[in-house]
Amino acid sequence: MQKTPSVQPGPSAVSQQNRSFAAPSTQNQARHFHRQNRPAPGTHSAPAATPTAPRGNRYDGSPFPAPEPVENDPLIIAIKNGDEQALTGIIQSDRNLSEANKDGWLPVHEAAYYGRLGCLKLLLRAFPATIDRRTLEEETPLYIACQRGHLDCLQVLLQMGAEPDIAGKNKETPLYKACEHRNVDAVRMLVQYNANVNHRCNQGWTALHEAVAHNNLEIIDILVKGHAKIEARNIYNITPLFVAAQSGQLDALRYLAKCNADINAQASDSATALFEAAKNGHEEVVEFLLAQGADANKADKKGFLPLHIAAKRRDNDEIVSMLIPVTSRVRVKRSGISPLHIAAECNNDGVLEELIDAGYDVNSLLSPERSCLYEDKRTSILYFAVINNNIHATEMLLHAGANPNVDIINPLLISIRHGCLKTMKMLLDHGANINAYISSHPTTFPATIMFSMKYLSLLKFILDLGCSARSCFNCEYGLGPHPLIKLDRSGRLEEPVYSEHTPRRPVQFCEVVSTPEMSRWAGPIIDVLLDYVGNVQLCSRLMEHLDSYEDWDSIKAKAEPPRPLAHLCRIVVRNHIGRHRIKLLDTLPLPGRLIKFLKYDFSNNF
Repeated sequence: MQKTPSVQPGPSAVSQQNRSFAAPSTQNQARHFHRQNRPAPGTHSAPAATPTAPRGNRYDGSPFPAPEPVENDPLIIAIKNGDEQALTGIIQSDRNLSEANKDGWLPVHEAAYYGRLGCLKLLLRAFPATIDRRTLEEETPLYIACQRGHLDCLQVLLQMGAEPDIAGKNKETPLYKACEHRNVDAVRMLVQYNANVNHRCNQGWTALHEAVAHNNLEIIDILVKGHAKIEARNIYNITPLFVAAQSGQLDALRYLAKCNADINAQASDSATALFEAAKNGHEEVVEFLLAQGADANKADKKGFLPLHIAAKRRDNDEIVSMLIPVTSRVRVKRSGISPLHIAAECNNDGVLEELIDAGYDVNSLLSPERSCLYEDKRTSILYFAVINNNIHATEMLLHAGANPNVDIINPLLISIRHGCLKTMKMLLDHGANINAYISSHPTTFPATIMFSMKYLSLLKFILDLGCSARSCFNCEYGLGPHPLIKLDRSGRLEEPVYSEHTPRRPVQFCEVVSTPEMSRWAGPIIDVLLDYVGNVQLCSRLMEHLDSYEDWDSIKAKAEPPRPLAHLCRIVVRNHIGRHRIKLLDTLPLPGRLIKFLKYDFSNNF
């Protein structure tokens, strides 16, 4: 049966436009094969027969197809019913039984298919040259008998000189098929008749690979004693020991280890057996490999160590705890990514906590090469937790000392976009910059305001906590004419093309609020911002917005200087307190009414 690479999905990326650093490589995907009749790891029962597509229109529910018979053909009927007398009469007639049908099948193939030993002997004695004839699928009578599990037919064919190493279309020999179907007696018989135990199918898979994948120790023992190569490699450089570790077949793994199989053999993508066992959550296999001296510091071609890949799975706490003490922190640092990044990206809070307790640095950053895999150029572990909206992971990282101000896009901005007040408060309590900007997309006013403008309650929340609103009214054009705003097809501001030597021009507040998606809210947004500034001059574009609705006349009047003295005093007091202490207003020895005023509690009028 042909082994075809299967695509395994990796952890979903935490951003729709971002690529996950933990996604499996093409070679990693190609190591995994889907085989019909392959049992789940650790099981030993024979699988249910899975039929292949029938040749012609015939299909009788058997696991192996036969050619389409001629309607009421006495020859086929005789073979199917095991009627040796009728078959003898046909053989003695003038009918040519060495001529194949349109599928390349001869009567000898039919006899092997139905397991009719007497008929098979009659046909071979009458037509001995047909013993190794192949169908159009390159299947010999021996191959068919082995596939169907007819041991008596298999033995007779071998005794009469059938070649045991003629492979089918996928270059799979009868021995390979016997291993696939876990037929111990067939394997023993074929090996006794000198079948090639090291024959490779078109994927480089040997009989030993197949036996190991099924964890069949009896077959493995027969093959090894028949001189099967322990270190045989398929086209992806995968050894039988690698297969055992990958599929969690501990018994087969122990057997191969006793045969001195290389524990640290690497596949084409440099992954080891330990790497695969850790990735697939085979705890006992990982424990055994480590006890046998498996190297936990061999990285795959993408630079990931077994600890990295183990951090992806939510049920891998025990494996992670086994790998932590044997993993080099220097090698982890050299990889450009911490296992904390992967645990945070995959929402593995248990693994995240275990790594933090083990002393892994919560402020470790992605290397530039790995950061560039993400459109937002993220670097911190905290960013992954916040963008996943994982409050528990965010809290763990902040309490462990994570710095919230190292990414190009501040995690606070992501929490604002999520509208998660709890995360916002946690970030601000641990020093997140409430006036954060985005260096790659410069604005003349804080990006925190830009991210919260669609939600007035959220905008008011960040302004209450000390975000600076004054820069929103510092327009370079003032009362003069403004240049025409260029929008892209989605209605957003069109970014001009900058040369390498031309600095980006910061976007102004009046430009952002003039986009179609924001212009309808321009008045209420300006109204909220005016509560947090003193005397300011509205630019001509903002005035145009306020003039566009009669209901906004009061906002326009509110902006005209001079502003009320009480309001100006509130601005001065809040500025003296500073944004880092603004949350402590309740602790000031002031009348409750005054504290409410300073906190913009409008239940009392002044």
